[in-house]
Amino acid sequence: MSATEYLRVSDLHAFYGESHILHGMDFSVRRGECVSLLGRNGAGRTTTLRALMGLTGRRTGSIMVNGREVVGLSPHKIAQLGVGYCPEERGIYAGLSCEENLLLPPRVSSGGMSIDELYAMFPNLKERRHSQGTRLSGGEQQMLAMARILRTGARLLLLDEISEGLAPVIVQKLAEIIGELKKRDYTIVLVEQNFRFAAPLADRMCIVEHGQVVAEIANHELAEKQPLLQQYLGV
Repeated sequence: MSATEYLRVSDLHAFYGESHILHGMDFSVRRGECVSLLGRNGAGRTTTLRALMGLTGRRTGSIMVNGREVVGLSPHKIAQLGVGYCPEERGIYAGLSCEENLLLPPRVSSGGMSIDELYAMFPNLKERRHSQGTRLSGGEQQMLAMARILRTGARLLLLDEISEGLAPVIVQKLAEIIGELKKRDYTIVLVEQNFRFAAPLADRMCIVEHGQVVAEIANHELAEKQPLLQQYLGV
């Protein structure tokens, strides 16, 4: 594993019960890099994030996080190593205020952002800090889900479909936040259906089909590899 490699996934297989979903995922992400997993629905992208967090059934192969093998660890142990997962369903507690939701998860390291830092990054949440979770818009809930993992001190962020169903102005704000996090040396794995959102943010894109990475495209190769994108994604 190279010194700059923060995540290395090798021959990862994952199962839900008898269903074999991932068939040997192989990719790596360097420290401070954003890698996007692209693919059609059912390709195995969300299962990859869940497998990285230990949330699927049986897993085989290797997942190295900052030099440590985690394939046999439970989800809370993986979180304690600084991995933050933002699931598509967001998991906001309806009965708690915005700020209570933010304060809920335990810190995994001393490097977590303070409430003031998070409110500077997500001004919408500061305005809504006393509002109940259910009263927040979809965009505000998405920002809250992201802010919550940043408070824990996670340095590897697994973000699942964060732009889905949100207004363009919110999507633009999320793109700015991801750009800022990259500058701060966070490492990001982004699962996205929205190619236009993912492409400018990702240093590299891995195209996933049938639970495997079938192609990898660096950001500067996008123009020349358009036919490949068309073939796999229809974009």
